[in-house]
Amino acid sequence: MTASSQNNDLMKTSAFGKLILFGEHFVVYGAPALVGAVAASTVCKVQFTSGNEVEIVDERPSVPNYKVQKAEEGKKAVDLVLKHFNMEGKGVKLTFGGDLCCVSGIGASAAQTVSLSRAIDQTLALKLTEEEINTGGYEGEKAYHGTPSGIDNTAATYGGLLRFQRTSGDPIFVKKKIKDPIRIVYASTGITASTTEVVGDVRSRKESDPEWFDKLMAKYLNLVAEGEKAIDECDLKKLGTLMDENHALCQELTVSCKELDDLVEAARRAGAIGAKMSGTGRGGLML
Repeated sequence: MTASSQNNDLMKTSAFGKLILFGEHFVVYGAPALVGAVAASTVCKVQFTSGNEVEIVDERPSVPNYKVQKAEEGKKAVDLVLKHFNMEGKGVKLTFGGDLCCVSGIGASAAQTVSLSRAIDQTLALKLTEEEINTGGYEGEKAYHGTPSGIDNTAATYGGLLRFQRTSGDPIFVKKKIKDPIRIVYASTGITASTTEVVGDVRSRKESDPEWFDKLMAKYLNLVAEGEKAIDECDLKKLGTLMDENHALCQELTVSCKELDDLVEAARRAGAIGAKMSGTGRGGLML
C-alpha cells in the first residue's frame, strides 16, 4: 500500500470538531441548539495484534495536560465503542491523529469516538450508515459525559451547521444552509474541564431551584429562535448581539469563569461583533 493510499484511508476516518453557537447545557434538557463543525478533524487507524490487549497511541495535538486528565475517560470511551461493535477481547492497536487540537469545548472526545467508529467500519468492511457511525460515537461519549446530549457526536459525524434537539427517542437534527460563510475565531483558556462534573452541578442547581432554571430556559428559547433567524438571514450584527446575550445566560448558569469572561471581553475590545463561551464551560473555549 502506498503512502498516498494510506493517507486516503485515514481521511475516510475523519471526524470533525465542533463549536456550539447557542445551547450550552440547555440542550441537555430538550432545548434546540445550534452547532457548527470546524474544519479540523481527528483520524484513527485500527491494527489487529496477536494478543488480547488494547493499545492506544494518541498522537493528537492538544493543550497541556488535556490528554493526561482525559486518559481514563478516553480508555473507557474506546472500550465502549469496541464493545458496541462486538470487538471486546480482541487485540488491537489504535492510533489517533489528525489536526484537531484537543481542548475542552471543541468536541475532541466525540471526534475521537466517531473516528474510531469509522476506522472499525473501514477495517472490518461493515458498510455502516452514517447513522450507525453516529450511534457508535454516542456510545463512546457516555464515558466522557455520563448521559450525553448527542450534539457533539452528531456534529462530528455529519459536519456543517446543524440545528440539534434531544428527544426521548432519536434526536432531531437539521443540516442548515447559510447564504454566505460566517467566519469565527475561537480561543482556549487552556483549562481542561470535566463535562460530567459541570453538567452535574447545573443539574443539582436545577433540581434544588427549578424556578431559577425555568426562567433561564424561557430566555434561552427566545434567544435561540432569534439566533437561528439571524443565521438564516445572515444578519451578523444581530447574531453578535445574541451571542453576547447567550454568554450572559451562561454566566447566570454559573458555567462561565474569570478566564472565559476575560477572553470574551478581550474579543469585544478587539472589535468582535459578539463573543461567548462555547461548550462545557469553567474553562475550555471562547468564540
